[in-house]
Amino acid sequence: MEEEERVNKQRVLGAGLTAAQGLALALAALAGGVVLFVLSVVSIALIPIGIGAFTTPLVLSAVRSHANVRRRFAAQWGGLRVPESYRPFPSDMRNGIVGIMERCSLLVKDPATWRDLRWLVLDMTLGFLTAVLPAALTVYGLHGVLLLCGLWQPLADGNGENWYTFIAVDGWGTAALAALVGAGLLAVCSGLNPRLLHVHFLLSRYLLAPPREVALNERIDQLTESRHEALDVSAAELRRIERDLHDGAQARLVAMGMSFATIEALVDKDPQHAKVLLAHARETSAEALTELRDLVRGIHPPVLAERGLGDAVRALALRMPMTVKVDIDVPGRLDEPVESAAYFAASEALTNAAKHSQAQQVTVGIQHRDGMLRIGVGDDGQGGASVGRGSGLTGIERRLSAFDGKLTVTSPPGGPTMVTMEIPCRLIPDMPTV
Repeated sequence: MEEEERVNKQRVLGAGLTAAQGLALALAALAGGVVLFVLSVVSIALIPIGIGAFTTPLVLSAVRSHANVRRRFAAQWGGLRVPESYRPFPSDMRNGIVGIMERCSLLVKDPATWRDLRWLVLDMTLGFLTAVLPAALTVYGLHGVLLLCGLWQPLADGNGENWYTFIAVDGWGTAALAALVGAGLLAVCSGLNPRLLHVHFLLSRYLLAPPREVALNERIDQLTESRHEALDVSAAELRRIERDLHDGAQARLVAMGMSFATIEALVDKDPQHAKVLLAHARETSAEALTELRDLVRGIHPPVLAERGLGDAVRALALRMPMTVKVDIDVPGRLDEPVESAAYFAASEALTNAAKHSQAQQVTVGIQHRDGMLRIGVGDDGQGGASVGRGSGLTGIERRLSAFDGKLTVTSPPGGPTMVTMEIPCRLIPDMPTV
């Protein structure tokens, strides 16, 4: 009985929540849609006389912001991702009046602009209807229930007749019947309201999302760019390995060869000096071996291959000069390329924190949920980190892009900094867990 009451309460709360969400969407669709659509039409119509060239970029930017807010609502409330396909502005966009005219031209020529305007029209009609119905049905159901609380009396006194659906409420008996119908309507709302909102979000996705051909072309461009970036990362990694070998182990091995040649010449003439050179050669060989091990660890750490991502990151945290707290929730192993990319991305983020943040404490969280590996590296340092030319974060972004991964950096001046990395991937549960 208690479980049934709890379920019923959750259903009522769920119906109320979707009603509130629907009301918010309806108000946004009606108010925002009407205002922005009228302003857009007027502004575009004024382009030939020059005034619209200055107002259209502002108005269409507001339309895009409004559409992006609704995209976020669709993702958070409806679980539907509505992609955007706005053409990027060129990096060498000019300033002044010429730049404004160029921006206006690019916005008007962008097909996504006209998709947004078409969406505004249907959003303030069909979209408004599908969004407002959950709220209207819920309020009407509550009205029927409240009639039993005596609400029917003032309504009957004021109007003479008080109808609720097909019931003429003129007494306690008919009020009880109306309350029963209202309760039934609320019960229906608990299942119907989410579906109505889902239809609303489906309509938004249908109108706002780019056509399949456009989406495929954008995907091809994205894959081409990520492939080039992956090749650049590989080439840079090969150059680093070559440089480390040339400047480190190779130089020490050459020095060892020269020392052995000197020892061979001195072994009979000056045995004592030869022993000193042998000791130095032994130290040089040990240093060369250490450098080779470090180089191998930089290519692919043995602990990563043997124990997996979790233990590899824990071992990495122990070598950091500041306190690092690690929280791992990855119930299995990942494909080797993904595991390697995730490890080196986390390593670069930790190295950046150690070099630039002046942080006292760093936290690393790694988890795998719903086909997505998420890595968060946060610190209590001075902040100000950004993805830009020459930044280690740029290298992380390029490394992740090869796997359709994403990098998000939040680092206001004064801190704290949070670097979030996401890689879509699958677990391999039959391998040893971390």
